[in-house]
Amino acid sequence: MIENRQQNLKIYCVTNKEVNFLKKKEFIMSWVGEMKPPQNYITCDKGENIFYKEKFYSELTFHYWYWKNVLPQENKNQWVGFCQKRRFWVKETFHEKIDKNNLNDFLIHEPLKDWSNYEAIICKPIKVSGAKKIKILKRGWKNLLKDPSILFDKKKQNLFLHFDMHHGYGNLEKAINELEGENKNGFYEFMKFNDTFNPHIMFISKPEIMNRWFQDLFVWLEKCERHFEFQSLKNYDTKRLFAFLAERYLSYWFKKNTICKEENWIQLENF
Repeated sequence: MIENRQQNLKIYCVTNKEVNFLKKKEFIMSWVGEMKPPQNYITCDKGENIFYKEKFYSELTFHYWYWKNVLPQENKNQWVGFCQKRRFWVKETFHEKIDKNNLNDFLIHEPLKDWSNYEAIICKPIKVSGAKKIKILKRGWKNLLKDPSILFDKKKQNLFLHFDMHHGYGNLEKAINELEGENKNGFYEFMKFNDTFNPHIMFISKPEIMNRWFQDLFVWLEKCERHFEFQSLKNYDTKRLFAFLAERYLSYWFKKNTICKEENWIQLENF
């Protein structure tokens, strides 16, 4: 059972590796993966769950479990969010080096003052354009056959190309075709005309927004399963295809459906 905490912000740290340097009790340690979880970590293999899809859905396995088993009981005014074993929300951008020894000094443990102006918090974006030409030639050659100018036109080195290069040519288009209504065209245009996205499936919101997000996301991903048989997803870049699709869709969905703030985050190196 999850402790019924009443603080203003709950952060679930989703991990498949023990994280023993987080000192603040506000973090709720949450386990995914087949290994035995450490003591006091909550798991996502009980109740209504998709634990058997973990290899392909990654941390979304826990997100689904939380949506079905915990979210309905949350206080409607509670801020709830997710981070990962080596990626965390931080208060501001720092020039000094942050590692696991001083991380706790910089973590966000309660809602920031300006959050009252927003409905959701997402990660500050990362940029994908500007890849070396040799990399585009090697991994994006199918795209180049259709449009050779991609190699020299940075405006065409967009999220769509990046996904095709790293997560299987044509997979994104198949997935987008499973969307309905304005989301189909909207997400397509988002991927075609942008070269930044908000990464890591990390977000913070109130329960009502979160429920809408999970409802739209998991209905779509379930439809996508008809195109991508699990046994055909082999290496890391394609095995976790559903998580990578969700990561890109999150950027589009939250900006379309909420008033959201892009917040600071950090990735620990040499974890």
